[in-house]
Amino acid sequence: MKPHQRNAEARLLLISSIIIVSAYVLASLGRYSSPPPNIIPFLGIIVLLFLAAHMAMRKYAPHANPTLLPLAGVLNGLGYVIIARLQEDLAGLQASWTFISVIAFITVLATKPAVNQYQRYKYSLLLLGVFLLILPLFPVIGREINGSRIWVSIGPMNFQPGEFAKIALALFFAGYLVERREILSITSSKIFGISIPEPRALGPLVFAWLISLVVMVMEKDLGSSLLFFILFVALLWVATQRNLYLLISTVLFTGGAFFAWNQFAHVHKRVDIWLHPFNDPSGDGFQLVQSSFALAEGGLTGTGLGLGNPERIPAVETDFIFSAIGEELGLLGTSSILIAFILVICSGFQIALNAQKPFEKLLAAGLTTLLGFQSFIIIAGVVRVLPLTGVTLPFVSYGGSSLLSNWVILAILLRISNETNQHAKNRVTT
Repeated sequence: MKPHQRNAEARLLLISSIIIVSAYVLASLGRYSSPPPNIIPFLGIIVLLFLAAHMAMRKYAPHANPTLLPLAGVLNGLGYVIIARLQEDLAGLQASWTFISVIAFITVLATKPAVNQYQRYKYSLLLLGVFLLILPLFPVIGREINGSRIWVSIGPMNFQPGEFAKIALALFFAGYLVERREILSITSSKIFGISIPEPRALGPLVFAWLISLVVMVMEKDLGSSLLFFILFVALLWVATQRNLYLLISTVLFTGGAFFAWNQFAHVHKRVDIWLHPFNDPSGDGFQLVQSSFALAEGGLTGTGLGLGNPERIPAVETDFIFSAIGEELGLLGTSSILIAFILVICSGFQIALNAQKPFEKLLAAGLTTLLGFQSFIIIAGVVRVLPLTGVTLPFVSYGGSSLLSNWVILAILLRISNETNQHAKNRVTT
């Protein structure tokens, strides 16, 4: 990676800062008809956070991809503007979590062992990931909020351990599949002309399927259940390049989802609300109905920042922040958010393609899959392509656990990019 790429990153961060500050001013003008009184401190904080992250990139990852940090920064910044416009009391908390997340981002960048070394600890990471997944089921500390038992409360602190479990499991899956990909690619027989893998090769797939069902049934968390299963299947397919695993995975998840729909009331209710929200527009379907009205009200260009009424949507700052953007920024605003996520995903998969070491390649593909499918799942739920699952929109929605984990994912991707490009540069010079 040429040195001038960091200069390009600095220019992109400057553009991101201008976009965020402009949006903050427009939201205040739309709501109060006056500029925000704290515009100078706000500008200073934005510049300092971006500057700190950029200087860390120059020191610890000088050869990394130059677009991921600005894209994450502008998504995080615009999300903060919308949250501050919706609920001022949450703005301070989101700002604090953004600061903590950037510190974590810098810390991960500065960690000395190469990313490839994490492969040694794959089984420890598996235990950590499973422990974090089931932690909300523990008595006393586990909490059920809005129908899902995915929260842990320790003193004044509430967090979702599943957000960090996905990183641990991505590291485990990458390490496990690097070692077992040859075994998983072996076929022992054919049925109707289709090569069938050995039964022992299907064990990990069935295990991932069962874990996803446990999360869906016990914690009532459809989003995480789907996300973890997709993560493993995507990495299994990348490692073995066998389409049969995609077919088997689809059958397994479809069967599990159908069973859960028949046997568990909360799953059946979620699907029924998705299919028929207008049957109970003032009750169970209220969120989806109001979200549909908000998106329709936004039209092409939106009502303008601060001029809409997205507050009428329950949990708008988390599950339905995309609807708030659609109402006040219209199709152009939501399309811009989608383009930003597409660029993030393309950059992540480019890092995976360029990586030379199998573990880094699989890990980059897995982490990018997490960001991409999490974005797709929540946006699809908002626009009623899928049942609403309750996951957050990465970098944009309110939520400290989600924000922190996504910044850590970003740092790991950039470390992989830096190490890959550094090795390529060293090969050229030698």
